[in-house]
Amino acid sequence: MLSIIIPALNEENYLPALLESVKKQNFQEDYEIIVADAGSKDKTVEIARKYGCKIVPGGLPAQGRNEGAKIAAGETLLFLDADVRLPQDFFKKSLKEFKKRKLDGASFRLSPQTKNIFLRLSFNFFYNWPITIFQKILAYGAMGILVKKEIFEKVGGFDENVKLAEDHFFARQVAKLGKFRIVHSTKIYISLRRFEKDGWLKTNSKFFLCNLYMLSGKPVTSDVFKYRFNHYSKNKET
Repeated sequence: MLSIIIPALNEENYLPALLESVKKQNFQEDYEIIVADAGSKDKTVEIARKYGCKIVPGGLPAQGRNEGAKIAAGETLLFLDADVRLPQDFFKKSLKEFKKRKLDGASFRLSPQTKNIFLRLSFNFFYNWPITIFQKILAYGAMGILVKKEIFEKVGGFDENVKLAEDHFFARQVAKLGKFRIVHSTKIYISLRRFEKDGWLKTNSKFFLCNLYMLSGKPVTSDVFKYRFNHYSKNKET
């Protein structure tokens, strides 16, 4: 079984698109969807229940993922952010490649939901190509991470003390115990709301400095970058 785990807080504007893309998958194997809700005040929980999701209390993303994993019945865990969408045959392609390459953990190339060609090329140049080229040297995982449950448990889950890029840090912990790579056969569609809300320069600078620090092998455990979970209003995709 595949367990899909989604941390969420006030995601009524984005969660339906993700869950709809999950339901439209041509996938014959058993799967479950677990939404770790961090106390939403909108219709997030109602929407999750409508789609047949299991609901658990969450918190910040790392805590939400860990809480979801505690009740997961699947041998394989797929962690997704609430504002992403999945392309057709995502499960079939990614799991087939995961097994064929004998991976213990994996992440995906990201495709921004925008018609702006410059932004899409920039995302490829500054994120997708580097994480693919250097995947054997330095593991990266964001927006979506696929991992064997036994490896997740050996790592100890996501470190809830990490303030920013806890997903990248998790990927590197998995890579110490097993084989972590980037899936080539499919990708994840992502929202640009973080960049639009906080500004492109500020957001990119924040993550550049964070990743630079993480090259030391240590995660960011102070709130120097002032990360906040859910301060995004619904933005129109360009």
